[in-house]
Amino acid sequence: MTEQLREIGLRLAALRNIAEISPETFCEKAGVTLQELAAYEKGELDFSFSFLYNAARILGVDIIDIMSGDSSHLSNWCIVRKGQGYDVKRQDAYRYSHLAFTFRDKKAEPFLVTVEPEEGKAPALHTHDGQEFNWVVAGRMRFTISGTDYVLEPGDSVYFNASIPHVMQALDNESAQFIAVVMG
Repeated sequence: MTEQLREIGLRLAALRNIAEISPETFCEKAGVTLQELAAYEKGELDFSFSFLYNAARILGVDIIDIMSGDSSHLSNWCIVRKGQGYDVKRQDAYRYSHLAFTFRDKKAEPFLVTVEPEEGKAPALHTHDGQEFNWVVAGRMRFTISGTDYVLEPGDSVYFNASIPHVMQALDNESAQFIAVVMG
């Protein structure tokens, strides 16, 4: 193992952790085994260009960030291409795509949220710390907060105290999508 390989491996592991991508998910997307990833992150395996290219794409950074450690932009900007957000599945009816997963020290967490229709099922109310802003992109949804229902359509938005029980429910038996920005 050379010092350069060890440093690249450490940066790869750090960037993967910053992006909150599990080893299993990373391996699935990169087409490598867990053993290969562990060897890369320890600097025990030499990196091919194709591996570095795929790793950079998955992590949302430039190859140079992995190779040289020049990751200063991770605190200044984050570009996520259409359909390339980091997918998070928390509940059956909700699909979250994180839109700034590589940005360090965020003051807000932006997501594209898809809500699937759940006919005949009572939606569970949610609470969390902070505030939330939601802007409807597609479909119609019912926004329930503090026992009051509002129907939101594309272009409508809501800003609220997220510690108040709330839920979004897709209407018209169709999916609905909204941008959610959660602030601590």
